[in-house]
Amino acid sequence: MSFRSPQQRRIDAEAAAWIARLQSSDRCDATDDALRAWLYADGAHEEAFERATEIWGILPGAALVAANGAGTPVTRTAARPGRTERPSPAWGLALAACLLLVVIGGGAGWWLMGRSLGYSTQLGEQKVATLKDGTRIALNTDTQLAIDYEEDVRRVRLDRGEAMFEVAPNPRRPFIVTAGDRTVRAVGTSFIVRRTERGVVVTLIEGKVAINQIGASRPEAKDAPTLLRAGERLTATVDAPSLIDQPSMEAATAWRRGQAVFTDTPLSAAVAELNRYGGPRIAIGDPRLASLRVSGVFATNDTAEFASAIASLHGLRVQQSGSELRIVR
Repeated sequence: MSFRSPQQRRIDAEAAAWIARLQSSDRCDATDDALRAWLYADGAHEEAFERATEIWGILPGAALVAANGAGTPVTRTAARPGRTERPSPAWGLALAACLLLVVIGGGAGWWLMGRSLGYSTQLGEQKVATLKDGTRIALNTDTQLAIDYEEDVRRVRLDRGEAMFEVAPNPRRPFIVTAGDRTVRAVGTSFIVRRTERGVVVTLIEGKVAINQIGASRPEAKDAPTLLRAGERLTATVDAPSLIDQPSMEAATAWRRGQAVFTDTPLSAAVAELNRYGGPRIAIGDPRLASLRVSGVFATNDTAEFASAIASLHGLRVQQSGSELRIVR
């Protein structure tokens, strides 16, 4: 459990009380106005309220308390088993506030330990999630990540796929994304992280990030962090030195618009990219075609159109076999 000063405990108590007031049937505009004034008075108030809100959402019975309107869970008396009684609304809200105080007062350690919020997408699916602090995460196709917000740091682990992060600024609570053997540290910025079989690609759209390589046997960084500036991309692979370049931001963010942009790209790489999004799978029937160069903008949800366009441009044919589109001479 984390130690909390008397002032922090007082603020936590106030936050818990506000949660209880918001659940009350007596809530009115004046209540909301008073809450806003309390939040604006001190940044610590907002953090405590965020913490209390997150805990309230996962406390056992919290949903039932809210669903019962003013109140409270239905209980069965021991003296008369056949009878049910509904405690008073004030009793239920007081209990909710006490539960919050117990959890928050203990640093939420016993309750939130091991809990993390996860998001994922299937092949061809995309999703946008907005977190409690206002950070937005856009998940590309076939992506999985886990979120673990702590009191002094916001952590995300990208297990596979690609995601774009628009981070809500908070200098006292840095935002750290771990992908493979790299960590990306930001405060308030916008960037994309892609985890591939060979390594990690980080594209910085806005702001600044620091990228560290994680040691295999210890969490400390092996080298000094790599600092990226807006418009730069770092490609880190297991079998080559890290590379920093300046890609087209239109191409880097094209997947947010359902597109893939290729500029003099080998056909093999373009096919691999389009196959990430599902639909009929494209295959190259002749290995000698893999080096053909591809340029253009293509819809990520229409592999058949891509195969047809490539065949028409280079005098090739498309053979369909079940769910596979084979490009052949």
